[in-house]
Amino acid sequence: MRLLAFLFILSASVLPAQPNLILFLADDLGYGDLGCFGHPIIKSPNLDAFAKQGVRLTQCYSGSAVCSPSRSALLTGRTPHRNGVYTWIAEGSEVHLRTSEITLPSLLKKAGYSTCHSGKWHLNGLFNNPAQPQPGDHGYDWWLATQNNAGPSHENPNNFARNGQPVGQMQGYSAPLVVSEAITWLKEKRDAAKPFFLAVWTHEPHYPIKSDPKFKALYPDLTDDVQREHHANVTQMDHAFGMLMKTLDEQKLAESTFVFFTSDNGPEGDGIKSPGRGSSGGLRGRKRDLHEGGIRVPGLARWPGKIPSGSTSDVPVIGSDVFPTMLGIAGVDVPKDRTLDGVNALAALDGSAKKLERPQPLFWRLHMAPNAKIAMRVDDWKILANAELTEFELYNLQNDPKETTDLKDKESQRFHELKGRLLETNTKIEAEGPDWWKRLSPNGGADPKKAGKKKKKTVE
Repeated sequence: MRLLAFLFILSASVLPAQPNLILFLADDLGYGDLGCFGHPIIKSPNLDAFAKQGVRLTQCYSGSAVCSPSRSALLTGRTPHRNGVYTWIAEGSEVHLRTSEITLPSLLKKAGYSTCHSGKWHLNGLFNNPAQPQPGDHGYDWWLATQNNAGPSHENPNNFARNGQPVGQMQGYSAPLVVSEAITWLKEKRDAAKPFFLAVWTHEPHYPIKSDPKFKALYPDLTDDVQREHHANVTQMDHAFGMLMKTLDEQKLAESTFVFFTSDNGPEGDGIKSPGRGSSGGLRGRKRDLHEGGIRVPGLARWPGKIPSGSTSDVPVIGSDVFPTMLGIAGVDVPKDRTLDGVNALAALDGSAKKLERPQPLFWRLHMAPNAKIAMRVDDWKILANAELTEFELYNLQNDPKETTDLKDKESQRFHELKGRLLETNTKIEAEGPDWWKRLSPNGGADPKKAGKKKKKTVE
């Protein structure tokens, strides 16, 4: 008995007091692209099973309708125009996630976490160049990344860098390769005496895509090759997610790990003819649009013993909530010297609250022609404006989630109240963030005259 008691005390003393944290991010995955979110064809058995083990978020939003801004919101808890990453970042652009921003991995690292990023980065224009911050400058102990897409496609990519060193051509497909790196880090590279934060950001199903033939073989009845490639690509991402969850089980880490899965924006293309056959789940709009189909995305979370299995939450949450939520779970204080747009959303995930109190409203701004718009949601009401702030729309998302009926005339008092708050919020955000959005191209932020040239260090 004494021996057993001693072993119990010894094992308890070496277990991390703080839970492990995983942020798994898909790329261009639409709200309706998983079986657990209603897709009738796409096979996503691992994520469907995961949904039954935790909570499915029916009103989960990305921080933007394009990739780079959404990623910046996840890591900072701040809406993109506030943190400076106002649009997708083209190669050569001076836009980057500045070191003046306080990131999730940097705070967790200071709190004793081992940290790793594996997959797409897309938070600078000068990737793997000391002129701008790289993943390691934002708190990651170990990283494997690309600037934007896996190139030349998801098959045998050759544009990854690991901890600052080019990797060369890799054999295989992007999502499994990215997850394999994460698994190797979990098993061999991290400090096992510490809790860990792991960010896995796949490229799938962002175009240009390429899917393993074994996943395409799962769709023998599809006659449209583009559709088959896309659906298989989602299954490829789902398979990689399953690899990671299996490793957590094998390493006996599942019970002590909070896992959050989501997407950076809605689906690419028109969903019918152009590349990009993802589903918005019937919502209006797609990627690059601030209507619901461009920003409402799949959201799943699991934390055994804390989040009820098989549950559903209809409470609106947004990408910027990940920062304060994960810090809260880790017992780490959020920064007090800056405005945070996200809030700790754990009460929405575990079912203990039906509403989250938000000092800052849910807010989006897409500085990208021809769909430049601003949007804000307060409770069930959503207001949209054009970039010039001269045209507006108003919807009640509880009654009209597909945004079919503009209520600004019928609900004139509410409209004017929300319009005033939208204008005030936008003005404050503009005053705080850098002025890149005023000076650079809205479609990527690259200066063609400077792209590709060596730059002096511009870290802020």
